[in-house]
Amino acid sequence: MTYEELTLRIEQKRSTVGSQEYAVMIPVTREEGRLSVLFEVRAATLRTHAGEVCLPGGRVEPGESPAQAALRELEEELGLRPPQVELGLSLPPAWHPAGFCSPAFLGRLAPGWRESLRFNPAEVAEIFTVPLDFFQNTPPEMYYCDILTQPPADFPHEKVGHPEGYAWRQGKMPVPLWMWEGRPIWGLTGRILLGLVKLL
Repeated sequence: MTYEELTLRIEQKRSTVGSQEYAVMIPVTREEGRLSVLFEVRAATLRTHAGEVCLPGGRVEPGESPAQAALRELEEELGLRPPQVELGLSLPPAWHPAGFCSPAFLGRLAPGWRESLRFNPAEVAEIFTVPLDFFQNTPPEMYYCDILTQPPADFPHEKVGHPEGYAWRQGKMPVPLWMWEGRPIWGLTGRILLGLVKLL
């Protein structure tokens, strides 16, 4: 294998990821002269994270790119598709301790998008928008959860040169929290927004 073949293979794999990756859209619209971000409230009947605030998104299906997944999920959840939304820049992915990452993409909503809105009640209870400058001007409450490494009982400590065990480092996962009109914006969604704010 040549270096060129190596880079080509990596590039091909990056564009078609496995099913353990999720992708989200950060839909941005202009309201009253300000940029705002569109959020969803997940339906109360969903098996996981019911009633939580989130961005449109979901699992990347085999054979599709994260960008394609973000657009597909936006259509499935809210009924919005090009030309109502224009896919924009990708942001650095946010990692979850459960082992998956969520690439995020900016999406510009076209004027009149509300008339095209057809959200899926099985997934979305309601939507709301928050001015982008709220996140820029309002530092979130920050909390940190401990991340502990628990090796399995059959981990080969002797092979790695630590027969008495290894002093695994502990980590911390940041959990930002913003409150907007009584709604908590936090967790993975909060970290994605925090990443956007840091880029700004």
